[in-house]
Amino acid sequence: MCGIIGILAKNNNVVPQIMAGLKLLEYRGYDSTGLAVLDQGGALVRRRASGKISVLSRKLEEDPLGGRVGIGHTRWATHGAATESNAHPLATEKVAVVHNGIIENYQEIKNELLGKGYEFESQTDSEVAAKLMHQKLSEGLSPRQATVEVLSRLEGAFSLVFLFANYPDLLIGARRGSPLAVGFGPDQVCLGSDAIALGSFCSKIVYLEDDDWAELNHQGAVIKNGIGQEVNRPSSQIDPSFQLNLGKSGYRHFMLKEMHEQPQVVGDTLSTLLGGSEGGLELPQLPFDLSQAARLNMVACGTSYYAAMVGKYWIEKLAKIPVDVDVASEFRYREPVLDPKGVSVFISQSGETADTLAALKHCKALGQKLLSIVNVQGSSLAREADAHLLTMAGPEFGVASTKAFIAQLTLLAATAIDLGFKRGFLDAHEKNRLVRLLLEAPAHVAEILAKDQGLKEIAKTVIAPSRDVIYLGRGHNYPLAMEGALKLKELSYIHAEGHPSGEIKHGPLALVDETVPVVFLAPTDHLFPKILSNLEEVQTRGGQIVFIGDNRGYERLTREPAGSAIISQVDPFIAPIVYTPLVQLLAYHAAVFKGTDVDQPRNLAKSVTVE
Repeated sequence: MCGIIGILAKNNNVVPQIMAGLKLLEYRGYDSTGLAVLDQGGALVRRRASGKISVLSRKLEEDPLGGRVGIGHTRWATHGAATESNAHPLATEKVAVVHNGIIENYQEIKNELLGKGYEFESQTDSEVAAKLMHQKLSEGLSPRQATVEVLSRLEGAFSLVFLFANYPDLLIGARRGSPLAVGFGPDQVCLGSDAIALGSFCSKIVYLEDDDWAELNHQGAVIKNGIGQEVNRPSSQIDPSFQLNLGKSGYRHFMLKEMHEQPQVVGDTLSTLLGGSEGGLELPQLPFDLSQAARLNMVACGTSYYAAMVGKYWIEKLAKIPVDVDVASEFRYREPVLDPKGVSVFISQSGETADTLAALKHCKALGQKLLSIVNVQGSSLAREADAHLLTMAGPEFGVASTKAFIAQLTLLAATAIDLGFKRGFLDAHEKNRLVRLLLEAPAHVAEILAKDQGLKEIAKTVIAPSRDVIYLGRGHNYPLAMEGALKLKELSYIHAEGHPSGEIKHGPLALVDETVPVVFLAPTDHLFPKILSNLEEVQTRGGQIVFIGDNRGYERLTREPAGSAIISQVDPFIAPIVYTPLVQLLAYHAAVFKGTDVDQPRNLAKSVTVE
């Protein structure tokens, strides 16, 4: 979603740093950008632009500005189109504000301010925060007092940062639902959406809790909670090596780089679990015994939801624990009946996904034990849950998740093995066999990434020219079919659907003709004969078959497919992990041939921090 950066420096001009911070926030997705600083006379000055940061950079070259305190923003439009007048910061002569989230009662406040003679220049909900703050300051309140008044009026989920005219030693930030962190550097204090925004300028970071607000000055930061009490929130160091992984390293796109990091990501995630008891793999100690859970409720959004679906297959098969999987945005609204002896599991790359966080809070209120699987150590999901498991994907800048997804699969596979062993459904020999298979997965993934020419050709000749594509899979490859379809939609804007291959006769077959490619994820396993039957049904009706499988399966085809990607045969247990880069590369190459923005697809945001 939108990105925030605010910097209060002792000596240097903050504009170059704000621009660098905005560049780091591009991965979140945005359609306009801007910044505001206090000039030498203490007046607020702004530059804003619709479009990419490069447009704002050109404006600054033509009309420079400078100051020692400032705020910046990348906006993903919700209320109001992606125009310069709707771009943040929004300002009056007294205050400028940047805002992530949604102010739900903005219309009520706007009507009230309109009645008092205030005029609005934007169509955003965010402008009411600036105008309301202006009103309170005009009544003689200090910035601190005005902040308390303004926050008490706002409803919804948001993070806000205020910059005040004639206050060169002050920034105020507040968080309710949407993430915000305070960063500390040698010569400055900062506010930002996440560690990535702050990592270049700060060595230490403190995450605000819900309803916290922070007052920054040259001496540091004072944090107060929702009832006005000064509080100390835990801090963490930003790893200096964190910044080494933020470039493209010579790759054309962040997504391509991140796909090529997947062998290491799988290995790094497994390395955090190795060295345990018999079998060499064990989950870290949790405050509750996960193996004794009567039921698991897995909740996630988007790609993480598909990872959860694969995890359901693994955990139910190996550990015999029933697993429910829900889309987070629907979960609490269906009023689920939760087992009092169950555990609710929440999966998110960012750890800040609004719907997933809301689902977690719903389960907490119902007394469930809470486990999160996240890629960001200090994220809200990690802090709010009773315990968390960390995937080791590192920063991911491509909006379409790749290495975070494969890390989630790896952790879920390891979890299934550990639970199966502890519950007595796997003996030591079988546990060791499955662990060895997981340890072999990075080599298989690396081999696929090194030999993707066949996928490139399929993407060019079969997928990219198409309007509609169907993905089919059986068993735990069915969720991977949905993930492949999602990737193609996200990146190339080609309509795609993922289905269990057994459902082809229950509707999707009506779509099949000679213009519709059908991608079969077909590793040779006990379900392959059924996949082969479905494949024949599609070929008989003229569909273009794209076969993704191994030589043993390919040799059983009766007709040549329109395209094929043949890999070494792997054990069915690790097939979802090994086949992941295949569907990613197919979507990536199709998008490149179509000329779309691979790293920042239109209309999409990396971290969805509002409902």
